[in-house]
Amino acid sequence: MNQSEELRRHAMECGQMANFLRNKENSAAWNTIAERYLRCAQWYDARRSMADRLKDVRMHKKSHLQRPDDPLS
Repeated sequence: MNQSEELRRHAMECGQMANFLRNKENSAAWNTIAERYLRCAQWYDARRSMADRLKDVRMHKKSHLQRPDDPLS
């Protein structure tokens, strides 16, 4: 399970806890925690996507910079 899935699972568990509680203050607190977990998962997904794109750009640049007669290519 990746980090994003783990964070989303925690958010779901917090949401379930909020639904289970009768005290509105406690329920609101659990909902706040669930929302924070979801924001963290979204942040993680965005950062992961940027990192993957950057890696692709670097690999693409590297392959274009090497000459065909280059012994390292």
